[in-house]
Amino acid sequence: MGSRAKSCLVVWMMTGGEPEPARHVGGRHSPGGHGACCDSAAGHSEEMERELAKRFAVCLALTVPLLAISPAVQSLLGVSFTFPGREFVLFALATAIFVYGGAFFFSGARRELSSGKLGMDVLVSLALLAGYAYSVGATFLLPSHDYYFYWEVATLTVFLLFGHWMEMRAMSSAGSALKALSRLVPPKANLLGNGTVTVVETASLKKGNVVLVKPGEKIPVDGEVVFGSSHVDESLVTGESRPVPKRMGDLVVGGALNVDGALSVRVTKTGKETAVSQIMALVTEAQKSKPAVQVLADRAAQWLTIIAITVAAFAFAYWASLGSETLLFAVTAAVTVLVVACPHALGLAIPTVTLISTSAAAQAGILVRDAQAFETAGRVNAVIFDKTGTLTKGDFGVTDVAGAGKTGKKELLALAASVEANSEHVIAKGIVQKAEEEGVKLEAAPGFKSFAGEGAAAKVSGEDVLVGSASFMARNGIATESKEAGELASQGKTVVFVAAGGKLKGVIALSDSVRPESREAVDALKSRGIEVYMLTGDRRETAAHVAKSLGLTSYFAGVRPGDKEKAVRELQEKGKVVAMVGDGVNDAPALARADVGIAIGSGTDVAAQSAQVVLVKNDPRDVTRLMRLSGMTMKKMNENLVWATAYNVVAIPLAAGILHGFGFDLKPEWGALAMAASSIIVVANALLLRRKRI
Repeated sequence: MGSRAKSCLVVWMMTGGEPEPARHVGGRHSPGGHGACCDSAAGHSEEMERELAKRFAVCLALTVPLLAISPAVQSLLGVSFTFPGREFVLFALATAIFVYGGAFFFSGARRELSSGKLGMDVLVSLALLAGYAYSVGATFLLPSHDYYFYWEVATLTVFLLFGHWMEMRAMSSAGSALKALSRLVPPKANLLGNGTVTVVETASLKKGNVVLVKPGEKIPVDGEVVFGSSHVDESLVTGESRPVPKRMGDLVVGGALNVDGALSVRVTKTGKETAVSQIMALVTEAQKSKPAVQVLADRAAQWLTIIAITVAAFAFAYWASLGSETLLFAVTAAVTVLVVACPHALGLAIPTVTLISTSAAAQAGILVRDAQAFETAGRVNAVIFDKTGTLTKGDFGVTDVAGAGKTGKKELLALAASVEANSEHVIAKGIVQKAEEEGVKLEAAPGFKSFAGEGAAAKVSGEDVLVGSASFMARNGIATESKEAGELASQGKTVVFVAAGGKLKGVIALSDSVRPESREAVDALKSRGIEVYMLTGDRRETAAHVAKSLGLTSYFAGVRPGDKEKAVRELQEKGKVVAMVGDGVNDAPALARADVGIAIGSGTDVAAQSAQVVLVKNDPRDVTRLMRLSGMTMKKMNENLVWATAYNVVAIPLAAGILHGFGFDLKPEWGALAMAASSIIVVANALLLRRKRI
């Protein structure tokens, strides 16, 4: 990648650590990589854009009078006027342009050479030096020679600066998603203490502080709601489009918008621990990484520089050898070759697409750690979903309530939940939650007793009520023969029996409930011709039931945590490109083994994930969105590479004078404009990604 391309990218590296010393890339200041804070990086890029605009304006202002008094330009326009010392005025104007405008490239060339690289700034510097040196020689050593190269040097500098300025503006537009993230967190917060509210800097908040968030305000930091209820818009952080209800005990993320109620929030995370900082760090990491196609582009850019210098030297030698009258054309051809071959477009072709696609993915709640994932995801032909917490909600909820005889569902729930309200067992919590959802009124349950591993008992409305397993019922002399219980157990569900007054009142079945969106995700992947597998530690009956409900025919059941990686390897050995989707913690070995590891179920705790991709919204449908985005990303990368390559294949021979015999010559100033246009075209093509729906 050319140094100019790198400088554009580095400017947009948004991170949240301690700042590293600023480094220079291509003659421009670039903020320290992973340590530059978001605001300073964004501010620095704006400073670069202003600097380019200023240099362009000054050089343009000096170029206008230079053009007016240049003999060659006057000849083109059919006018003629002169004055004593004109050549020295041309020299003075051109020197100011050469020094002030060219300094932008010379410092970059010096650093490229010191690092052993031949990049874009080396080519530009050679072109400017050749043109300027020729003109100075013509002015002071060949006073009878009435043609100077000053106007070409001036216009070349102006066009190059204009192209860089436009590129920076385009790159600024490309990075707007990260800029929006960097501005999410409000600078001030309402600190609660001793019954008073004090407005403080958000950066001064510490863990344990309690802040008041009024309706319409942004939540300053990640925390836990300790008082109040409201709806919170987290769309810019998690990609969730609908406001999410929040009440006491719920977690909220900094940068989210509090919609309709006042909230008191206890600070749980600050600084680099917050969701926004983690998201930006992940996006930055992805933008700094390189897919395989980027490595190819980098090599091509290095070879292009070598080819350009070789062709320029050959063109000069060839045309100069034809006679002294062609010396001017020989210089022109060499300079033009150096200009048009600048690897701008090739250097920007891939990283610009990466920048935009990772930013767009982040806005949709898809965080990509490694740009390689974009290239690989589009080639995936097998996806393995871990069941618990991925295809299912990861909680133990009631799926069936079947009353015996005349016992209704709500009556059965009331009996069971009244007893289980006294227990902390996961099954008890699931039953109580179901009763709350159904609006069932609970009764007092005195005399509560818990029997570990079997069930619980208490008195409800003066009647002895038992809730527990079949063995618990049998030990208390209650028959549990039930058709419903047998069917539910065959589906791999946990069956709880409820008895009152010595008689069976019904059964309640619980299981890890399937996410409503999981079937849609599976169908979408299958429609793309992708094989979908489910992986679970549950016994085969449970796995078969869940797989059937999702329309899956392939699954791995009874898999121990340590054997999940083996399932991925088995498919890879069959020639499959495998994506593993899991919770990012328990599935770490399998995620690492997969061609694309996708962590889901992480919410906003993205720092703990070990996969290449993190799905913030816990939505398995985002797997398909990732693959769709991968396809669009690779298409744009290939389009840009084709354009950048085709441009150089055509432009370099033209610049060398291949059509000189037919009366067509590509002048340096037009070569500079073509080079700048090619760079802007690849950036503009990449920006079209922002219009795509993923």
